[in-house]
Parts: sequence; C-alpha cells; structure tokens
Amino acid sequence: MNILCVGDIVGEPGREAVRWLLNDIKSEFNIDFTIVNAENSAGGAGLTPKIAKELLQLGCDVLTLGDHVWDQKEIEEYLKTTEQVLRPANFPEGAPGKGWCIRKSKSGAKIGVVNLLGRVFMRHQVECPFRKLKNIVEEISRETPNIILDMHAETTSEKVAIGQYIDGQISAVFGTHTHIQTADEKILSRGTAYITDLGMTGPYDSVIGQNKESIINRFLSSMPIRFNVASEDVKLCGVVIDIDEKTGRARQITRLQRQLIKR
Repeated sequence: MNILCVGDIVGEPGREAVRWLLNDIKSEFNIDFTIVNAENSAGGAGLTPKIAKELLQLGCDVLTLGDHVWDQKEIEEYLKTTEQVLRPANFPEGAPGKGWCIRKSKSGAKIGVVNLLGRVFMRHQVECPFRKLKNIVEEISRETPNIILDMHAETTSEKVAIGQYIDGQISAVFGTHTHIQTADEKILSRGTAYITDLGMTGPYDSVIGQNKESIINRFLSSMPIRFNVASEDVKLCGVVIDIDEKTGRARQITRLQRQLIKR
C-alpha cells in the first residue's frame, strides 16, 4: 500500500501545485491514500472551509494542520463537521475538531492518521505530544495497524525523539512546519518510516514561502513588516511510503520533489 504525504501547502502557489501535480504523482506511484498538511494554504496562514473542500475534491484524503490552525476564524465551525481535516490532537479538551481519524484507502484498508503539535519554541500551550500519541495509538490499534503521524514541530530533536519513541508501534512519522525538506528519510530499526520534515509545497524563490525582500527587511530592521506569499519556483514536496497493510510495517520511504511548470 502506497501512502503519499505532502508537505505544508503555502498559499495559492501551493494549491496550484496540488491542482496540477497531484493526480500525475498519484498515478505514477499507484497511490492508495494521500495526506496533506494544509495549515498555510489560505494566504500563508491557516485554512478556510472553501480551500479545505477544494483540496479534498482534488484527491487529498486527509488534511492536517498545525500552529496556524486558528488563524482563519471560520475554520472552527467547519472542524466540528468533518473527520477529514485534523487539528493537532494535543490541544486542550474542548478545542473544536478532531486530532485523529480512521479512513479507508483506495483498496479498502483502514488507515489511522494522527496530527500532533510540538511544544518546543511553539506559540500554543498544548498537552505532551508523547503521552497523547501513546493513548491515541492504543485506541487506533484496536482497528488497524496502519497509523501515520504528522508531527508539526519546530525542532529537529523533538521530531526525531518522537519517531524513536513510537518506532515499531506505528507505520510512519513525518515532520512538518519548518518548510525545508530534510534528507534523512529512513526506516527506523523497528519498522517505522521516518523523515524529519517533508518540505514545503509552494514557492521556493522565497524565505520559506514568503516574499524574500520583506523577510530580509524584517531581519535588518527588527520592525514589524507585513509578509506576503511569494510566487516563483513552485514545487510540491513530500514522501511516498510503502506499507505492508497487514502488519503496518513500512517497507520503503521515497523522498519526492516535483517542479510546477506553468502551462
């Protein structure tokens, strides 16, 4: 079973990459299930119901979020109505929406998807992602061994640590948030696929998706400056993970970068 995991969509350029590239990638790799981080898809900050519905219609099976989850106010009510869009599971009890779900792949296999937020250098006060993950995995494992985690976190160490912590108990851990794809894709010693960061789906002639001149001026002046999503050198980044659906163990992880050639 082949699972496609796509890194943080940034603004309209990132959405355009999904529109033009997703179906070809799914055909090329015979993808059974697609997970996409969409937390920057609305102008670089958050997600709207309209954009969520568009991405699902384009063939994304589950959308995950992160620290920008509440940036678009209208998403709060929408999260109460869908299981295909996840906010981090370790927000305090009472937060709108769900942090994990179980969905069926193209072949009918059940897949559990979990979204968690790191605590190091992040702006939200959340529960311990390690302990929260353990409880969720115990629950999902009653139905399926196929479990994928989006660990949305700032530091490499926190993402590496949670991968080692849960190795052998879930199928895959992929990191999001830092928008730069790492070259450490691997199968951990107990059978869990891992990569520290999927990278960004958006404009790379930028500073992590934002207009580079504005970001540079911010560093030079230390003054508040409005950020705008850049537009050039658009790529879709992520990984394809081959999972044995009977055992949940990963067999292979392949790093992916595709350039959007405007037509």
